[in-house]
This record gives sequence, C-alpha cells and structure tokens, in this order.
Amino acid sequence: MGDSEAVVADSSAMMDYTSAAYNSAGSGAYSSQATGDPTASGGYPNSAGQEGQSSAMYDGKPAGGSTDETAVAVGNTAADASKAAGCNYPLNGNVINAAGNATTVENGNAFDNLGGASAAPEFVDGSAPTMSAEEERLWSILRANSLDFNAWTALIEETEKVAENNILKIRKVYDAFLAEFPLCYGYWKKYADHEARIGSMDKVVEVYERAVQGVTYSVDIWVLYCAFAIETYGDPETIRRLFERGLAYVGTDYLSFPLWDKYIEYEYMHQEWSRLAAIYTRIFENPNQQLDRYFNSFKELAGSRPLSELRTAEEAAANVSGPVSEADGQVNEGEVHPDAAEQMQKPLTAGSTEAEELEKYVAIREELYKKAKELDSKIIGFETAIRRPYFHVRPLNVAELENWHNYLDFIEREGDFNKVVKLYERCLIACANYPEYWIRYVLCMEASGSMDLANNALVRATQVFVKRQPEIHLFAARFKEQNGDIEGAQAAYHLVHSEISPGLLEAIIKHANMECRLGKLEDAFSLYEQAIAIEKGKEHSQTLPMLYAQYSRFSYLVSGNAKKAREILTGALDHVQLSKPFLEALIHFETILPPPRQIDYLQSLVDKFISPNSDGSAADKEDLSSIFLEVIVFLKMQMTCLLTAFCGISTFGIECLVIKMYSA
Repeated sequence: MGDSEAVVADSSAMMDYTSAAYNSAGSGAYSSQATGDPTASGGYPNSAGQEGQSSAMYDGKPAGGSTDETAVAVGNTAADASKAAGCNYPLNGNVINAAGNATTVENGNAFDNLGGASAAPEFVDGSAPTMSAEEERLWSILRANSLDFNAWTALIEETEKVAENNILKIRKVYDAFLAEFPLCYGYWKKYADHEARIGSMDKVVEVYERAVQGVTYSVDIWVLYCAFAIETYGDPETIRRLFERGLAYVGTDYLSFPLWDKYIEYEYMHQEWSRLAAIYTRIFENPNQQLDRYFNSFKELAGSRPLSELRTAEEAAANVSGPVSEADGQVNEGEVHPDAAEQMQKPLTAGSTEAEELEKYVAIREELYKKAKELDSKIIGFETAIRRPYFHVRPLNVAELENWHNYLDFIEREGDFNKVVKLYERCLIACANYPEYWIRYVLCMEASGSMDLANNALVRATQVFVKRQPEIHLFAARFKEQNGDIEGAQAAYHLVHSEISPGLLEAIIKHANMECRLGKLEDAFSLYEQAIAIEKGKEHSQTLPMLYAQYSRFSYLVSGNAKKAREILTGALDHVQLSKPFLEALIHFETILPPPRQIDYLQSLVDKFISPNSDGSAADKEDLSSIFLEVIVFLKMQMTCLLTAFCGISTFGIECLVIKMYSA
C-alpha cells in the first residue's frame, strides 16, 4: 500500500461506538513505555531502549480469559482496514454520504454524546450511580464548565477511589471526560487497564478501537494497541495485520520509531529474518529520527545472516536483490524511490558470488537510506523545533506555533499531497486547540480539490476539538455558504447566536451580510433588530452602541436610505452611553452619507463627550477630538475639490462657501 492509500481505511471495519473515540496511552500491563503524565497524548521515547522487551510471551492462546472470537475480530478489523485502497478516499475511516455529511469521523470522532458532563451521569439501564459528596461537587462544577480540566482529573481520581469494581461507573466518567479531552492518551490507556482488570478483554479491544479511531495518526496509541495484541493473542498474522494497519497511518511519521521498534522486536523474537529485513527496507524510504540507528542495525543483520534468510520468498523466486511490491503477503506500506525500485527489479549477474549478491542487496538499501537522509537534512530544523508533538491543555509557545506554520509551508511547496495530509494530521494533534490550523487544513484540502477531507476536518473541528470557539463556526458558516450549503451556514450562525457566543457582534454582522447576499433583506434587518432588543435588556451592554452603529451603516449601504440610517443612530442615543468607539463610528459614518451632513449635531455630541464632566478618559477625549477635526478637514478638502472641478469657483470663493456650510 502506498502513501496515497495510507490515509484510507474501511469504515465497515470500525466498530460503531456511541461514545467519543480518541487517543490514549500511558502506563500499564501492556507496555513498558510507561508515562508519568496521563494528561499528555504523546511523549515519545528517545531511543529503542526505552521501549523495553515484551513483558509476556504468548503461547498460542489468548491471555486474560479473552475468546478466540475476539482475536479473530481484531484480525479481521486490521485486515479489512489494510485492504481498503478501493474506498472513496475518506480520511481515517470516514464515510461521507451523498449529502456530504460525515457519518463517522476518526481522529476525533463526532459522536452524539459529546456533552458528557451536561447532566448527572446515568447507567445504560437509566439508573443513577451512588456518588460521594466530592463526586457530586465535581459533577456540579463540570455541568457549569465542561472544559475545566482540573475538575475532570479530580473527578476521575475520586471515582476510581470510590468505585472499586464498579466498571459501569468508571466507564461513565471516562466516556464523559474523553468526549471533552479526546487527545489525552494516558486516560485511554488507564481506561483500557480498568477494563482489563474488572471488565473483559472484549471491552479492552473496544477501548483501543475507539482510541485508534480517535487519533489515527498517533504513534503512541498504535504502539500500545500492538503491545496489547502481542500479549493477548497467539496468532502472528493477527498481530502483524495490526502492525500494518498502524504503519499505514504513522509509518512515515518522523517520530514513528517506537512502532517500528516494536515491530522489529516482534519479528526478531520470532527470528523472522526476511520479514525483519523487509521492515528495515521500508524504514529507509522516509526520514526518521532514528534512521542512522536502523541502518546500522540492518548492516549488522545483513552481516550475521545468509542472504537466503534475508530475502523474502518473492525475492528469492524472482532472483532479484531487492523486494518486489509485497513480502510474504504483507503489503509494503513504504514509498520506494523510482530509481531504487528500478534497481531492485534487475536480476543478479549470472555466476556472481553470494558476497557480491549481498553487497548489491545492501547497496540498494543504502541508496534508499541516502535519499531519506537528503530529505532529512531539509526538515531536521522543523522537526527539532517541535518540542511538544503530543496534545496538552497547556498552550504552546509562539515559536512552536510559528514553526508548525513554516513546516506546513515547506511541505505544501514540495507538492506531495499525502505528505501534506499526514503533516497536517500530526500538527493537529499538538495544535488541536487552535482554530487557525483547522481552518488552514480545510482551505488547503479545498484548494487541492479534496472536499471529503476538507469536510472531514471541519466536522472534527466544529464538533469536537474547538467546538466552543466562535471563530471556527464563523469560518464554517462562510465555507458552507461558498460551497452551496446555505442551511448548514445558517445553522452555524444560529449555533453561535444561541450557544457559543450570544450577542457576538461579528457573528451578527456576518450573518446579516449573508442574508443580504441571499436577497433576504428583511431577514438581515431582523437579525440586527432582534440583537438590539436583546442587548437593550442588559445593563451596561458593551455591544449595544456598536450594534446600532453597524445597523445604521448596513441599512444605508444596502438600501441607500440615508434618512432611515440617521434615524437608527438618533434612536440609539436614548439607549446608549456616549463612548469613543460609538462616536468614532458616527463620525466616520457621516463621511459616507450624502449632503447635507449633520456636522453641528456631531459637534454637539463630541463636545458633550470631551467635557470635563463626562466619564471618558483623557486619552479617549483627546483621540476623539483629533479624529473629529481630521474629518472636518477632510470634508472641507473634499468640497473644495468638487467645487473647483465642476463649478470653476475661485479658491477664496470656495473657502467662503465651506465656512458658511460648516459654521453653525
């Protein structure tokens, strides 16, 4: 499977869960890559040594009381996912239906129960769990603010303390938490550990399936899932299919070495030398933080085993020095460089010695390695600047955010679409809380003609990761409008008005402008009037003055009715307090209205604001006075130019007329 196929998975192979599905990792029985910080979603080990050895050998039977049927189900899921090259290019297992709506969204699934903290928890049967006083207090906090991360972690700790073996209660709190913070992989691992302890192996698999659906491009979660499979299932093909499934997504990640190490460790344990050599060959096709280590290990392997053991069955049958497209039934996920691929297809010279054959065998892979090192030299600066490749609730520093933009710029210029997609997916693990990166991803996919991927990213952003930030919903509204989804655009605006940020001036303005573009002027006017009515009911509304100013301007620009526009402003003075922004808007608005202009009226308002008894600050008064004088000068110059051009009046005569017009 090539890179172009690696982002495709068969959604029919995914379990249909009703809870949010995201990334996890951490400490536990299944991995020696323990993490002390379950709030993080990453934290890659610095070397293969940190991966450790498999903590248990399997004997051909599922461990922990799991059934053979479960093992088969995992194997089939992985197999189906790896065969999905013929799908209609949905990202991460997404299915985009005829209406263009995402029915399942991996890497941050959009599910129905994202408001996990919106109400007191209940079990599936509708009964309410018995809660301690501390649990009651924490659930109350989270009902008011479901993004309170510290309250969530405290609730999980308290629940684990009092729940004992009540797996239903533990599931409820983890499902609700992971709906809000899906990228905290440590908690997915803790969840799986609870299921292994008091649930069942079927449920452990379910948790891991939800996790890899949630953050498909997380190296860590695939490492943990594969480690679990190694310890649980005795069928090597099931385990290999799971490795291949993970590598299809993250195998080209610069920090993918923990998963490659785990795969190498597994094949080394089984002394599958040809498979091991094929794995090394695939690694050499892309830059990797541990590329030098892998090449040295490969040379050691090549020097310690006969060539007949290193070649795959297909290579040996074809009598060539390198792998064909597949090896022992395993799909080669890597992207072989064209000239290297050509060399691999050349038959060996008749009569050549095994030493010569081995030299050619290594030389071809060294060529791949060198090509990868060339690209590595171009991206190493970007990669080393990524200090936090995983998700955390703490903000990223400005330098790291800028580095992601620069890295994306570089990869986009390179023109490899699949590398672009994968880098965006990596970026959006670390930068999941930043709408600007989601917006950039959507626009990039749209520009590439990949609307399925654009819509996929937009769904994930608006329904999961930045769903409470108005910026993403305003973008979604405009994006949907431009692509003909008017109902979707209106729904996005209404969501902002009703839930995300009621009274947000920018949302009202943009929504009214859209209704105007659709020819629905009365609906546009109604939006302003309804918003003004709501703001009037608030004490000391900061939005009301600017609403009036924007409504007046909008009314004049779309209808040309200067009288109505002035009436709106005049009526506003009965409900708003004079302020610099409001008066500044009035002054500038007057410059676009036709004569006669109400300069005297504006002068009186400015004088009232800058008087010693007004509430405005000295700086605001000075600024507003300067603005007003600049506008008067501008209007005088404008009139002078008009009279000179069309009436031929002398400059002295113009000055007299202007003074008369603007004097009280």
